[in-house]
Amino acid sequence: MAAQDSPDSPLRVAVVGGGPGGLYAAALLKRLDPARQVTVWERNAPDDTFGFGVVLSDETLGGIEHADPVVYAALQRHFVRWDDIDIVHAGTRQTSGGHGFAALGRKRLLQILHDRCHDLGVELRFRSEAPDVDRLAATHDLVVAADGVHSTTRDTYSHVFRPHVATHRCRYIWLAADFAFDAFRFEIAETEHGVMQLHGYPYATDASTVIVEMREEVWRAAGFDELDEQESLARCAKIFADALGGRPLTSNKSAWTSFRTVVNEHWSHGNVVLLGDAAHTAHFSIGSGTKLAVEDALALAACLTEQPDVPAALAAYEAERRPVVASTQRAARASLEWFENIGLYLDQPPRQFAFNLLTRSRRVTHDNLRLRDASFTEAVERDFGCPPGTPPMFTPFRLRGLTLRNRVVVSPMDMYSATDGVPGDFHLVHLGARALGGAGLVMTEMVCVSPEGRITPGCAGLYTGRQAEAWKRVVRFVHTQAPGTAIGVQLGHSGRKGSTKLMWEGMDEPLEEGGWPLVAASPIPYRPDSPTPRELTRSQLTDIREQFTAAAWRAARAGFDLLELHCAHGYLLSGFLSPLTNRRTDAYGGSLDRRLRFPLEVFDAVRAVWPEERPMTVRISATDWAEGGTSADDAVDIARAFAAHGADAIDVSTGQVVADERPEFGRSYQTPYADRIRHATGRPVIAVGAISSWDDVNSLILAGRTDLCALARPHLYDPHWTLHAAAEQGYTGPGAVWPAPYRAGSRRPQTGRTDAPKPRLTLGG
Repeated sequence: MAAQDSPDSPLRVAVVGGGPGGLYAAALLKRLDPARQVTVWERNAPDDTFGFGVVLSDETLGGIEHADPVVYAALQRHFVRWDDIDIVHAGTRQTSGGHGFAALGRKRLLQILHDRCHDLGVELRFRSEAPDVDRLAATHDLVVAADGVHSTTRDTYSHVFRPHVATHRCRYIWLAADFAFDAFRFEIAETEHGVMQLHGYPYATDASTVIVEMREEVWRAAGFDELDEQESLARCAKIFADALGGRPLTSNKSAWTSFRTVVNEHWSHGNVVLLGDAAHTAHFSIGSGTKLAVEDALALAACLTEQPDVPAALAAYEAERRPVVASTQRAARASLEWFENIGLYLDQPPRQFAFNLLTRSRRVTHDNLRLRDASFTEAVERDFGCPPGTPPMFTPFRLRGLTLRNRVVVSPMDMYSATDGVPGDFHLVHLGARALGGAGLVMTEMVCVSPEGRITPGCAGLYTGRQAEAWKRVVRFVHTQAPGTAIGVQLGHSGRKGSTKLMWEGMDEPLEEGGWPLVAASPIPYRPDSPTPRELTRSQLTDIREQFTAAAWRAARAGFDLLELHCAHGYLLSGFLSPLTNRRTDAYGGSLDRRLRFPLEVFDAVRAVWPEERPMTVRISATDWAEGGTSADDAVDIARAFAAHGADAIDVSTGQVVADERPEFGRSYQTPYADRIRHATGRPVIAVGAISSWDDVNSLILAGRTDLCALARPHLYDPHWTLHAAAEQGYTGPGAVWPAPYRAGSRRPQTGRTDAPKPRLTLGG
């Protein structure tokens, strides 16, 4: 139990770790309450530090200015600022401006914080190991663990903090050069051993940080694993001689390492709280480590002031910071994975490659970059083939004999509103409204190939002539009333995920009555309370294949423009692909090639009856989000297999294969899988998954990460999402045509008076 004079305010504060986060937290806590006794333990000397320069955002600086003008003023005196980013690859340099960076030396930052702590009366104990954390917790009111990525505090209470540490695929080393780059520089070197990259930026008028990074296998092939520090410096300086102007590199006990992403399920235990890298890490390629630590310190100090006691303050601190950190870590993960897979993009045109790099984390977008540097963005658009004034999303795209007028797809969405598999007026209005809304392609929900292949009693089918006639009515409406919009059908079979209640009655819950027997690749129930499916026999596989071909024939007669085979989300064909759901010992189980056999047989049979000029796509789950399931490498092989059999595009989704999945949700969180498949296979892809803004669509298309974007929930929120995207961007071309009866609505309505006179004087009372 901590010793406390008052339960309301921590008076004795121990800070473990003298990095920027720990020092700034100490200074703020002392400044806010001078009566506090604040002690910082740092095992190293005052001027020992890792790395060279620190980049801080304007947002972070604004928080510092508000909280401590003295620190802010000291930082301002030493910052170097620049606006440009240079991307150098294959002998060309692309420059994008308007980015606004501020940096200073890490040693300088630490000295500013040391001075501030001394001035405020914080006790700094250098070259001192902190006492055991249990002892600190017992003798202090608050213990701030800012002891870095290798945190001893986190390890001590690992059973409470529950850390997850992921080590990534690249090796990197922090170095410095004795001159200032005139921009943030990314340079790509294609060597005989593989791709290497340099990240460089100035942090003083005569010094720059230089980080050299490469995949582990490239690092070993180049022999860096056998070189000492000085030999590594010389080798890196030689490889990047052009960037360095032939100058040498310097180090500070620099060593090659692999980046580790740290995530903790909890950030506090009693009166002990994690801060900075001890709580979370974010890859250096988005420059957020020090930024996050400083922002943690600001939030912690504020919460301790605002809340009635330490437990409430620590809970508020974590609640405030966790979503911000999670968002940053998602962006950092996207960035580091982009650099891990940089070899996929080397064949892109130079400006598109640069745009791809700049937007890699999804935090810089097409619209944002256009505001920063319109001329650069317009040049990328011209290279891509955008006519003047045409956003990338409104450029046409061709699949076999079908030309889509824009890149927007209404994603398949189960409506659970059919009767005996027959689509009715609801489907006509639902799909018709979205077709009138301007998307290039509107997809049906998963249309089932048999009564037993339905997910729920409300699922639509294509196993009877009556159903086919009903679908023909929907297709005719789209073609007649929304000319230029294509409509596609998605064919599937529920497999082990069938015979369940309607979604709003209990998603994936088995029917209490009126259910039907389930079949699957293997007799494994989806959930513990789900029925166990029967393992399909060879003759049953033949029957199901014929059901798919019969449904495809009916779809062709109904006039659908495109057919998609549903091999995702744990339904029947997906169940054959995943090793978690396919435990067969015959020719249809075991290796990936054997697990692919039945889905490919179905694809070939459907392609044989589907009109030659009409495209076929395949939806896959690119990861199961579960240990031992389909991996990203497997997904590439699966996509290649379908492409070899004639798939015109791969619709890349993820998950929903096993009930205990752990997806990493976030904005556009599935698009990296589509990106990888596109560049690894050369086949067009459809990206899907929390793509919600037209800016995201433009960014993904222009960067070459996808060819089409499928959106689901945004089209439920707004059936005219595509037309509204055109209006908001001022686009009136052929990629987004308003139906004649709706043209009067093509401009956003006024929402209120905006011409009121502004107050000019403030008069005293």
